[in-house]
Amino acid sequence: MRWGVVTFPGSLDDHDTRYALEHVLGQTAVALWHKDRDLQGVDCVVLPGGFSYGDYLRCGAIARFSPVMESVAAFAREGGLVLGICNGFQILCEAGLLPGALMRNRDLSFVCEHVHVRVESAAAPFTQTCKPGDLLALPIKHGEGCYVADPDTLQAIEDNGQVLLRYVDANGRASESANPNGSLHHIAGLTNRQRNVFGLMPHPEHAVEKALGSDDGARLFRSVTAAVAAGRTQARASVAPGH
Repeated sequence: MRWGVVTFPGSLDDHDTRYALEHVLGQTAVALWHKDRDLQGVDCVVLPGGFSYGDYLRCGAIARFSPVMESVAAFAREGGLVLGICNGFQILCEAGLLPGALMRNRDLSFVCEHVHVRVESAAAPFTQTCKPGDLLALPIKHGEGCYVADPDTLQAIEDNGQVLLRYVDANGRASESANPNGSLHHIAGLTNRQRNVFGLMPHPEHAVEKALGSDDGARLFRSVTAAVAAGRTQARASVAPGH
C-alpha cells in the first residue's frame, strides 16, 4: 500500500515514520509537505509527532490551518484512513476530525518513557490484527498528552467503542499510577465514529524493531496494511467479470 507522511514546520518524527514504513515494514511511503494539496493517491495519511509551527498558541492549533489539512479533511470525509501520532493526534483534535482535546500533562512536566496500553477494540482498521485485551509496549514523549472532553462526549466515545487504546500497567490494569499524563478514562488513542481516523499519543514508529525495546508498534501499521489489502480484495470481488 501507499502511505503519505506529512511534514509541518517543526515536525521531527516524519523521517522516523517513513523509515519504519519503508525499511522495516516494506511499504511505499511518500513525503507530503504542509503546503501540498495533492495527497498523491495515498491509502493512508500519517500526521507525525513533533512540534508543528513551534506549538505556538496550542499544540496543533496552527497546523490545522495548513493547506494540506483541507485535503486531509476531504480525504477523511470520503473514508480515507488518517493516522495522527502525538502532535498528529493534537492536530486531528484541533481540526475537529477527532473529538476532545489534548492539554498539559497532569504533573505539568514533559514525560518520556515506555508505557503499556491495552487494546480495547479490534473493530477498526488500525487495530484489526490485535485482540481486545492485548497489551502493547510503546514509548511516549510529550508535554501535552492529557486527553480531555466534556462528559457527554466522553460517554458517547465509550458507548460507540471509539477508544482503541487505554493506558494500563504491565498486568493490564488501568490505574492512576499507570496513566502518565492524567488522560480522562485513561485514553491513549481513539477513533472517530466512522473509525477511519485514529489518533494516539504513544509512538508506534519508535517501536517497530526489537532493538528499539519493542516491536509492538508494527502491529498497528500492519493492521492498516491488512485493512487496505482486504478492502481492495472486496472491491475486486464486487466487480462482476466482464464489467
